[in-house]
Amino acid sequence: MGEQTLHSTQSPSASPSSLSPKRLPAPDPSDSATASSLTTTTSYALTTTTSSAASARPRKIRKISSSDDASKKTPSSSSSAGRLAFRVIPRPLSADGEIAAAIRHLRAADPHLGRVIDAHEPPTFQCLHPPFHALARSILYQQLAFKAAAAVYARFLSLCGGEAGVVPEAVLDLTPHQLRQIGVSARKASYLHDLARKYHSGILSDAAIVAMDDKSLFTMLTMVKGIGAWSVHMFMIFSLHRPDVLPVGDLGVRKGVQMLYGLEEVPRPSQMEQLCERWRPFRSVGSWYMWRLGEVKGTPTMASSSAEGGLDMTTVGGGTMQQPQIIDPIQMLPSLG
Repeated sequence: MGEQTLHSTQSPSASPSSLSPKRLPAPDPSDSATASSLTTTTSYALTTTTSSAASARPRKIRKISSSDDASKKTPSSSSSAGRLAFRVIPRPLSADGEIAAAIRHLRAADPHLGRVIDAHEPPTFQCLHPPFHALARSILYQQLAFKAAAAVYARFLSLCGGEAGVVPEAVLDLTPHQLRQIGVSARKASYLHDLARKYHSGILSDAAIVAMDDKSLFTMLTMVKGIGAWSVHMFMIFSLHRPDVLPVGDLGVRKGVQMLYGLEEVPRPSQMEQLCERWRPFRSVGSWYMWRLGEVKGTPTMASSSAEGGLDMTTVGGGTMQQPQIIDPIQMLPSLG
């Protein structure tokens, strides 16, 4: 019993790797004073000892249990803090006061943009559909003129039993033939089914999408067939209301930037980050004003990435032609305001 009590007393102070029981003198089980003395000696040996072998160990222990300031400087804690900071989800633009804060920032950061802001009413952002519904809708609208896409979308809603019926299970139950009958190409049908399967398997969910940071969300959504960078950017701005999204591939935004700064040519996607850097952390709102600027100047807004999701083949007059992707975000996304 005396030996068991002794080991229980030692265990909080010394780990098995730093203090072996073989180095301790065996106590007399009948002598409680010896046990008490040994416990005191063991505790003291962890901070200051006389033997050369033991003196190396206490110094290591003191380094491990150093002050809080020193521990914060270690690479592991620094990288952990960076990861945690990166995953903070900003307040959505639909939250109270966010649009006002964005406009104040943009006015102060960019006088050119301030003049555009003065010429328009502020944007509004509304949650119209859950994430799955919004993504399915974006797939249906790809590569089609607005009126044609709206007609297909209406028939799709009817197949699902209304807006509330647009859920992964309902979409998986729709056959490619059923989708083809309402004007959805075989390619787009495969995109819808791939999105629904990723939800059904748990790879994606509405809750996970809402909780993801921008970078993780972009990576996960572009894994879905038929959803490219432009679609993800539109989804992040108009469905999730993320404040700092710059759709560098959107021709309407690029043309707006060209007009805003009087550039000779439309900036390339690779140039957009640098040109719009001053808009951070409200590049979504800056992009919204670029669409409005192009609208006022009579410049059609359209997505420049015609390769996103491939090109649908539309039959016209007995022949077949490629329908380019011409999508007006002002019409396609009612929440644009």
